Amino acid sequence: MMVSALIERELTLTGSPVRNGVFVAVVGPSGAGKDTLIAYVRERLGAGEHVEFARRVITRTSDGATEDHDTLADAAFVEAEAAGAFALSWEAHGLRYGIPAAVDDAISNGHVVVANTSRGVIPALRERYANVAVVEITAAPEILATRLAARGRESRGEVLARLARTAPQALSGPGHVVIDNSGDAEVAGERFLSVIRKAIAYSDVSGLV
Repeated sequence: MMVSALIERELTLTGSPVRNGVFVAVVGPSGAGKDTLIAYVRERLGAGEHVEFARRVITRTSDGATEDHDTLADAAFVEAEAAGAFALSWEAHGLRYGIPAAVDDAISNGHVVVANTSRGVIPALRERYANVAVVEITAAPEILATRLAARGRESRGEVLARLARTAPQALSGPGHVVIDNSGDAEVAGERFLSVIRKAIAYSDVSGLV
């Protein structure tokens, strides 16, 4: 995994760190239900609550079954990255991911930005933004295996073997919250929603919105 080398240059241009709002980074393994919980809170927030959900750019065609994202071919992504189109970009599993540069304006205006990211880019996020909350979505290994097997790409046994080989990078630091999504999505969704509302309240109390 590689975080874009353009981050340092962009920080110089925009001012480091970007202040006022809150960046909520959602991380967790495939099958944990990140997209499900993001959709849950999105449906329950009003338009006037100044929360934006970053639409990622990925070098993979959207299949309509999971995350709704924008797609760029690999060469076009590299070109866009060089042109400063992304606030943050990284590589994982043979794909490139980008968070649009427009999120910097949203944060500067005191908004809360929610984005599905990789745990490997958390240090870069904390350098770029003054206020970062990390929401780690987890689920029991057998739940992850069942959900991933249901996608039809691997058998449940193959998924379990892969999960056993993969040791997630431990996270720590301020603003780190772990939410177990092994059970009812509404329970985990309400806890996630409370994190978002605290981020909104932070901006409100600070007089930034």
